[in-house]
Amino acid sequence: MKLSAARDVLLKPLQAVIGVVERRQTMPILSNILLVAKDGELSVTATDLEVELVAKAEVSVESEGEITVSGRKLLDICKALPDGAEISINVSGEKLSIRSGRSKFSLVTLPAAEFPTVEDIKAGQVITVPQEVLARLIEKTHFSMAQQDVRYYLNGMLLETDGNFLRAVATDGHRLALSQAELDGEKLEDQQVIVPRKGVLELQRLLGGEGNVNIELGTNHIRIQLGGIRFTSKLIDGRFPEYERVIPKESNNELTADKEALRSALQRTAILSNEKYRGIRLVIRDSGVVLQAHNPEQEEAEEEVEVEYSGDDIEIGFNVNYLLDAIGAVEGDSVTLSVVDSNSSCLVREPGNDNSKFVVMPMRL
Repeated sequence: MKLSAARDVLLKPLQAVIGVVERRQTMPILSNILLVAKDGELSVTATDLEVELVAKAEVSVESEGEITVSGRKLLDICKALPDGAEISINVSGEKLSIRSGRSKFSLVTLPAAEFPTVEDIKAGQVITVPQEVLARLIEKTHFSMAQQDVRYYLNGMLLETDGNFLRAVATDGHRLALSQAELDGEKLEDQQVIVPRKGVLELQRLLGGEGNVNIELGTNHIRIQLGGIRFTSKLIDGRFPEYERVIPKESNNELTADKEALRSALQRTAILSNEKYRGIRLVIRDSGVVLQAHNPEQEEAEEEVEVEYSGDDIEIGFNVNYLLDAIGAVEGDSVTLSVVDSNSSCLVREPGNDNSKFVVMPMRL
């Protein structure tokens, strides 16, 4: 294998895939990336056996071939070379040599045949969505995913196709976030898949460009093509909870507040909350909401916020971080919080917008 390219051309695919290359690997091949030079193109693949990323770049290929080499070292070498440098890569025997100007590097390789790749995912359906729509669904729900929960099906995000809707749902058992988008065109098959946490966070990093993305849903994998990058992730084999049952029904006890005013008041009050449990009390009355926090050092904080409210007097406690995450995900200048009583969950949303809903469980203080 022999090829040459400008430094910036090589950097782009290397930086795109490096996120899934683990530093400490039980299998040495997984700290490597697969390089395939063919038809004037270099394909760069990285995997951790859960998530696979493939990025491509147009290069000058003198002789075709494939090999695996340390992803971090190759990226660090390319980064360290000066802007505008021309780089040539040549494989002979078990070594990969990199030349640029007066610099020369030699890296150890492993055979490409040993590198695990996912070829056909046997997609049941393919959905085309604008990239910003998928990015928004993930942005509004990812923070509610569980981390290392024994209920393994919570350590990820549910992607659901339902009629004309694509929906993302995440919950850790203490809170839930749901966001959906209506897609134009054909009716979708009803399907649910759970994308693991690492895959969701990697996808979030890659999204943000223009144009459409193709989402292929298989039985064991999800594959998304965005620009020159192909993302493939294993799916979590499990049944996601019936999230509709967790979302509270409409309540007369509904308050509407200026989003930023409520958010900043919660942040100030939270300074003196218990560092471990992060509990904060909301005393809700017609006259406004009083936020209260205290900690084991007997320190206290209290702040009053003006709101629109005409329901029952309620005192209720929440984890302030969960409440702040939910309020932060609401679009617009106003936010609505509705509760049935002091023992029920709180539904957070933007007034008049049912496409995104956030549920926070109460806590005893």
